[in-house]
Parts: sequence; structure tokens; C-alpha cells
Amino acid sequence: MSDEANSSKSEPRIAYRPQYPVQDRHALFQWPPNLRSMCRWLFGFPGYLWPWPSLYICTALVSWLLLTPDIDRLKTFSADWITLLFARNLLLLVLFVGAWHVRLYVQRAQGMRYKYSARWLSVGNPTFLFRSQVWDNIFWNVLSAVPIWTAYECLTLWMKANEFVPTVSWQTHPVYGVLLVLLIPMWADIHFYMIHRFIHLGPLYRLVHYLHHKNVNFGPWSGLAMHPLEHLLFFSSVAVFWFIPSHSLHSIYLLQYLALGSSLAHTGFGQLVLNERATINIEDYMHYLHHKRIIVNFGVDIVPLDRWLGTFDGGSDRARSRAADN
Repeated sequence: MSDEANSSKSEPRIAYRPQYPVQDRHALFQWPPNLRSMCRWLFGFPGYLWPWPSLYICTALVSWLLLTPDIDRLKTFSADWITLLFARNLLLLVLFVGAWHVRLYVQRAQGMRYKYSARWLSVGNPTFLFRSQVWDNIFWNVLSAVPIWTAYECLTLWMKANEFVPTVSWQTHPVYGVLLVLLIPMWADIHFYMIHRFIHLGPLYRLVHYLHHKNVNFGPWSGLAMHPLEHLLFFSSVAVFWFIPSHSLHSIYLLQYLALGSSLAHTGFGQLVLNERATINIEDYMHYLHHKRIIVNFGVDIVPLDRWLGTFDGGSDRARSRAADN
């Protein structure tokens, strides 16, 4: 019998729901502009930069400084440095996603507290490879996501090393470099919204995107549990740096933001409990509603495209009833 079936009997049929509806947090897009609100949005905790994007920036910086070959080696494709980048990316994914999974789903350190679904991840379910939701998800992460992520990174770094694409240096353009870092989460959201709506079209959904949506009650490894064609589209966001001036660090950061951030959007919990008095907001409820309702919340609400284009649902009564566990 599956964990899901067991939990339906042993766990109370309750689930965490944040305040309805999800509040509009887009100070940058308010009119007239409010400088105080914009600064709070940019530097607040939680906010646009803190804590998660700052963590990814630090991870990308360490990766670039310590675990990326120098530019001369990158000029020629070689198995040694390609293998290094693959190993580095795989290690990052296992450490980061594994930490979420172990704390929330293996140790169950906070139990059902702040969990959207009153069920745990599925075991003994023939819908998934190996009859296990977790191992199915890990399979697609390791054998599809990491190779395609690494391929995009290798190609981009090789083109930059050979000056086939426009590049900038931090020494000569520090302000531009920082501004580009700040814009990366916005670009990632815009790109994700566009490709996400595209793969929800009938044939693409049935052939490709259905694989990701097998995870209705998702966990951290579900973030990159995608069909290889979807990985090709998802990580193609980095192609923007084939056309606009950028540094290699920008490419590394964007790819790691996509790869590591996907697990954050699929933890299945609204808050990370640090101790009895302190929690950190995870803010993935919009995406939970997307997995429940399918036709809403195609972006991650950094740029409010869902609100502008009529696909937003932040937790209306209608969404509440449809998102109820069954």
C-alpha cells in the first residue's frame, strides 16, 4: 500500500492555506511609483533579493570562482572540463534539492505544519517510474535535467570564450553587470511564462508537459521532473546571453537560478520552520494552485504576467474548492 493511501487514513484531512487571496507584491509596477515600497520590495526579507535569489547568487559566484575552468580551457571543447561542469551541477542539485527533501519529507522535521496537501509523496503508484514518485522525479532530474542544463552552460561558456557572442567585463562595466544580475529573475519569469503557456497547448501537453503534471501533490524533486523536450525549452532562457552583452557569471547564475529555484517552487510547504518562533516564507502557493487547477498561474509572479493576462488565481473561493484534496 502506498504512503499516499496510508496517509489518507492516518493523517487528518487538513491542509495549509495561506491568506486568501495571495496579495499583490509588485511594488516595482505600481503607479504612481512609491520609492519606499520599491526599496522594501527590493531589500526586504523576504523580498525580491532575500533570501533565495541571494543564495543562488552566492552559489553561482562560488561556482564561477572555484569550479569553472579558466577562459583558455573553455575555448576548445574537452571532455575534462565538460565532465567537471556536469559533476559540479549534479552535486549542486543533489545538495540543494536533497536538503529540502530530507528535511521536509524524510525527517519530516515540521510534520504537516504549513504543508499544502494532507498527503505525503506517492509510493507503490504505477503512474510513476519504479512505482515511486520520488525515484521517478530523481530519474528525470539526473538523466535529463542536469545533462541539458550542463549542455547549455558548456555551449554558452565556449561561445563567450571564443567571443562568438557579446561579452562584458566586471572591471569596465560594473554597474551594467550588477543591473543585469538584478534583472535575471524577471527575465526568467517572463521566459517561463511564455514557454509554460506554450507547452500547455493540447498536443504539447499530452506529449510533453503531462510528465511534470503527474506530480499533483509535489515535492522538491518534482521541480525538474520534466520531459527532455521541456528541459530544452526551460533552460533555453540562457540564450538571451547569446545576443546581449554579458559575463559568464550571468549565464551561470541564470541556469542555477532556474535549476535550484525549481525545487523551491515545489517544496509543497508554504513556510520553512526554523524553530518554534521563526519561519521563512517559501511562497510557492501560486504554483501549487497551478498543479491543482492546470489553467491558472503559469508564471511565478515576479513580473505579474498572470495578473495582466487574466490567468492569475491567488486563492479565490473557487480555487479553494478545486484545490481541496480528494
